[in-house]
Amino acid sequence: MTGKSRFGIVASPFSRALIALVAIVALGFVFHADGAFYKWSTHRDMLRQVSVYGILACGMTVVIISGGIDLSVGSLLGMIAVVFSILSIHRGWSPWLAVPLCLLLGAGCGAVSGGLVARFGMQPFIATLAMMVFARGLAKYLSGGQKISNYMQLPDGSFQNMELPAFYNLLDTRLLGDNVAAVTLVFLMCLFICWVILSKLRVGRYVFAIGGGENAALLSGVPVMRVKLLAYGLCGLFSAVAGICQAAQEYQGDPESGGGYELSAIAIVVIGGTSLAGGRGGILLTLLGTLTIGYLEKILSINAVGEASRLMLTGAIVVTAVMLQRGKQS
Repeated sequence: MTGKSRFGIVASPFSRALIALVAIVALGFVFHADGAFYKWSTHRDMLRQVSVYGILACGMTVVIISGGIDLSVGSLLGMIAVVFSILSIHRGWSPWLAVPLCLLLGAGCGAVSGGLVARFGMQPFIATLAMMVFARGLAKYLSGGQKISNYMQLPDGSFQNMELPAFYNLLDTRLLGDNVAAVTLVFLMCLFICWVILSKLRVGRYVFAIGGGENAALLSGVPVMRVKLLAYGLCGLFSAVAGICQAAQEYQGDPESGGGYELSAIAIVVIGGTSLAGGRGGILLTLLGTLTIGYLEKILSINAVGEASRLMLTGAIVVTAVMLQRGKQS
């Protein structure tokens, strides 16, 4: 079929994602919670709240286009939040040292998952599930199961109130006349980096080629193993960025932080229109998916809809998005 799918929806993934976003925003104008949706602060806060999910979705987009999946991003976020808080708050490390180390740690964990997939032929679901469990366990081990904040318990049982590093305030600040959160700018930077990789670099074409058919890509001379290592390494890197931002926003490193975030990241990518089968998609679609999920969450929040209903609705939307993808491919 061309032009339209069996569901009568415009076949272009970008068009479908844009229609979904417009539909959600239109709901906001109808269910505006006594005018709350009309205020700029609502949209500004939505962008701030969804930015961490969006950063995770950037890395997830690259992995899914390559034909894989990464279930470890939420746990990596929690682990990095703990490590960054320990280094920057308790150890007093400069952000010039703590940030690069955390980024390397995240990229390294992602590369380990990629190595299990590319070198040992392990299913991405299994490899990243193992990394998810390992990273969560490491976060709890390093933190002793406690949140790492500027209140540090001393050996005698008393607590010391330590000064919060200025870097935390920098990442949690609002810029451009108090209109844009710093974490939103970080999200936009991650989007730009992914766009350059997928659209302007040769490795981006390799990622699409592997997702479209790994055997054919291998026969065409694509370095499949290295590209998969890069894809999963990038996903781990963006998870580390999200973990640092999460720690800065919460002013602490919580070993339970990021639980379920991997599902939100996958939902964003799928709702945006990137195919779970691999080989098709793009980072601009992920931006639309991020805004769609962000507005959906915000509209439900300002209308006091419970978390249970939000989760069920999000699940239904993901299923619908996947069905529309299958309809187009038929």
